[in-house]
Amino acid sequence: MKASFHLLPWLICGILAALAFVLKFILPGYSFSALVCCCLMGIIGFYEITRTLLPVFPAWMPLLRKIFTVFLILGLLVVGITECIIIKASFGSPKEQVEYLVVLGAKVRNDGPSVSLWDRIYAAADYMEEHPDVIAVVSGGQGTDEPMTEAQAMYDELVKLGVDPERIWLEDKATSTWENMHFTLDLIEEKTGERPTKLGVLSSEYHLFRASLFADACGVDFVGIPARTSRFSQMANHFMREVAGVWHYILLGGQYD
Repeated sequence: MKASFHLLPWLICGILAALAFVLKFILPGYSFSALVCCCLMGIIGFYEITRTLLPVFPAWMPLLRKIFTVFLILGLLVVGITECIIIKASFGSPKEQVEYLVVLGAKVRNDGPSVSLWDRIYAAADYMEEHPDVIAVVSGGQGTDEPMTEAQAMYDELVKLGVDPERIWLEDKATSTWENMHFTLDLIEEKTGERPTKLGVLSSEYHLFRASLFADACGVDFVGIPARTSRFSQMANHFMREVAGVWHYILLGGQYD
């Protein structure tokens, strides 16, 4: 009974390792969930290894475990608080009227828009139907592995859904959220002669908080319009990943996705 108890943590690590392999190499778009599995393996492994070494280093191992536990708890608190902020921002203000709406791009695959991009396209079509005076700027360039620009893919599908083409402006150069914001504001100013002070931003709900940080850096009032993620597994993966994205921006800043 005692031996099986000690084997249990390593059995859990084996299951996590298999899950990480599937998420990383078989299911596209779940790399961050694979990383989380690896982190859990590391935590379990640390406690098991230090438990095994306790008789060899009776003075050092308890201290090392206490220090690790303190940092682990602090890290979990930071992650939890950040996640709560991201979740709160994810509700956005879907009923608020804006003059201009930037629709942030996402992956375009060889067979068409990705699930995330479809979610944003449908949300944009619904918002534009409810707000017939809004002008949408579909923003997104073309990645090296994409058959067309994200902006063009969104434009084509919105037109098919019945949106008036005159209400859709294309910004097809941006390769990051930072560029989405800046290039969209430049495009609006070029077309109208005025740079807006308020901008509606439509993106996947998990992305709205980080998008608001970029909007604040651009000096515009932010109105978040959420596109609800249709796949729960994808939503869970991206909500976890956003914590890392937010802290990367806070600590390092810079122009990146």
